Amino acid sequence: MPGKPDWLRVPYFNGPDTKPTEELINELKLHTVCIEADCPNRRECFSNKTATFLILGTKCTRNCSFCNVSFGIPKPVDEGEPERIAAAVKMLCLKYVVITSVTRDDLPDGGAAHFSNVIKEIHKTVPDSHVEVLIPDLTALKIITDESPAVICHNIETVESLYAAVRPDAGYYRSLEVLRNIKDLDPGIVTKSGIMLGLGETRDEVLKAFDDLLDSGCEFLTIGQYLSPGRDHYPVHEYIKPHIFNEYGNIAKEKGFRHVLSAPLVRSSYHAGRNYSLTTTG
Repeated sequence: MPGKPDWLRVPYFNGPDTKPTEELINELKLHTVCIEADCPNRRECFSNKTATFLILGTKCTRNCSFCNVSFGIPKPVDEGEPERIAAAVKMLCLKYVVITSVTRDDLPDGGAAHFSNVIKEIHKTVPDSHVEVLIPDLTALKIITDESPAVICHNIETVESLYAAVRPDAGYYRSLEVLRNIKDLDPGIVTKSGIMLGLGETRDEVLKAFDDLLDSGCEFLTIGQYLSPGRDHYPVHEYIKPHIFNEYGNIAKEKGFRHVLSAPLVRSSYHAGRNYSLTTTG
């Protein structure tokens, strides 16, 4: 595979310093997916005093071949984490917060109660904030929907045919069912998902994934380029050109998604608050 094309080279972000955000995260002993997943947009986000918080530790019980988060035996749940995250939200003056987690198959509820506690603490500490949660394919969804997050995101990540290679411990239709069940539990919660391109999928498979997501009640969609974290991970099969991302984004909008963000460096939490605001204020 040739080197990254120019459109995937992240320009130096000449904005405010990232240190205040980084120091606050370290001081409160919090984790972010920005760092754990080596997100290409993290400097921009940290400079703007925002981050996607990673709860339930940094060790995942699944070893997906596309992901940079470490596989291993997780530590016990940190009961003080919800309060520290809420404190960070208040200090960063965040009005829109994105919370995600590693997959915790070792927990009976998959970590749903901890998600619930984080949402509850944020709402208590910063009452006018909106919370988006990016969750694994856990089944105890009502514990989370009862706390009324603004958005619940669950990424399908790739097309059905690639699950065995890319997400061997997950299931394509299981992920679609998560999105469907969220809507059944609370139709007022916005549902969201994301898909990566460049893993070897075909155009027809991508369009089918769009249709399957819509059939499951998904409203927001993000589409981005897969970037392999290293040699031991799933390889990039193709660098998708920007105009193809534009084309897929337009198709997805025409099919009926309420909001679509499609570009090579898009990630599911990128500009999440701005995108939510665009759909709720007109």
